[in-house]
Amino acid sequence: MTTLYEGKSKIVCAGEEPGTCIIRYKDTATAGDGAKKEELPGKGRLNAAISNKIYAYLAANGIKTHLIKVIDDVTILAKQAEIVPVEVIVRNVAAGSFSKKYGVPEGSALRNTVVEFSLKSDELHDPMINDSQITAIGAATAEELAELRAAALEINRLLTALFEKAGIRLVDFKLEFGRADGELLLCDEISPDSCRLWDMQTGDKMDKDRFRRDMGGVLEGYREVLSRLDA
Repeated sequence: MTTLYEGKSKIVCAGEEPGTCIIRYKDTATAGDGAKKEELPGKGRLNAAISNKIYAYLAANGIKTHLIKVIDDVTILAKQAEIVPVEVIVRNVAAGSFSKKYGVPEGSALRNTVVEFSLKSDELHDPMINDSQITAIGAATAEELAELRAAALEINRLLTALFEKAGIRLVDFKLEFGRADGELLLCDEISPDSCRLWDMQTGDKMDKDRFRRDMGGVLEGYREVLSRLDA
């Protein structure tokens, strides 16, 4: 297979059918724009299982995604899309960079859901960017931004309900979208790599912060998320 792109946590190859691609999850964990890196055997399988389950749930509730089918434990077939170079970040609770930037204690409930955009660029360290800057550089149109914001809020509503049933607090998460066949599709993954997920009773972290902050038990946290979603 021809490799189209290799990122920090996935490899994307050309699919056999035109307009498709094959995405394989890796066991690599990274933080700090790749400054911290480690192989965690089984991480790719856990992320794939969690993301595939979430994507199936979102698709069943009307969200358009790139996922066509699951091939195996770490591989999916997806629609090939032109990735919009704007990441969408949704925040329900103050944590991480939001707490550091604005002096809000981590764990503080926010009075309204926050939707932020960042420019997808490893070289520039994914800087925050506003609507007028996005349209000025041609990263997305005003119409696309309105659609991205609306989709992000609907996904947040659906995921909050899903995780609440599993006893998990959805603190924040990152989304990526792509253009294919004249429409925007949800792409990439939704997993503990791209979400902050806390136990609703204890506040224990069950996500990538366990790796970022050297807390240990990274895979145990991911396994717990999958176990609860499977329950």
